[in-house]
Amino acid sequence: MHNQDIVKKEEAFWTQRYLENQTGWDIGKPSTPLKAYIDQLENKNLKILIPGAGNAYEAEYLFNKGFKNVYVLDISREPLEAFHNRIQDFPSNQTIQGDFFNHKAQYDLILEQTFFCSFPPTKSNRQEYAEKMNDLLKANGKLVGLWFNFPLSTDMEKRPFGGSKEEYNNYLTPFFNLKTFEKCFNSIESRKGNELFGIFIKK
Repeated sequence: MHNQDIVKKEEAFWTQRYLENQTGWDIGKPSTPLKAYIDQLENKNLKILIPGAGNAYEAEYLFNKGFKNVYVLDISREPLEAFHNRIQDFPSNQTIQGDFFNHKAQYDLILEQTFFCSFPPTKSNRQEYAEKMNDLLKANGKLVGLWFNFPLSTDMEKRPFGGSKEEYNNYLTPFFNLKTFEKCFNSIESRKGNELFGIFIKK
């Protein structure tokens, strides 16, 4: 669980990025691999969380396809307000400003849009991420999404932070059964070769 000083520091960092429009990760639409995954989902009643959602294009896409049990979580209020201005009929109680590590609820599916790579890559943070993802999922729940596939540098400020398939597996496999975890074949052009797509099922 993150203490308030860490939460405030992270909130200030991300709010500043949005205010200054320093959002190079934002592609303005749902990412192709997640859109393809969403397109094959049949159960519209799934309770879905998108943590570190930012402008939440995946949530918008899900909502417009009839998934009404979608929740977006972000530490900064700025992107959540922009999201509500865009999709005004999205339920306000399903957008949550808060710290992922302190969030309490249970979901059938969590969609990971390189969120793992957004916070300082300490061993304790990455371990806590895996534990928290497990905690937030119902029995047999799924963690599905994208992780950046490039070397982790020693720069603790330059986000997004990278990692490798092996490293991610080391953190996740104590808590999840691996269904698939491979290099994306359908990344957008600017991310080709730099994304892993994974489906992990809660143990």
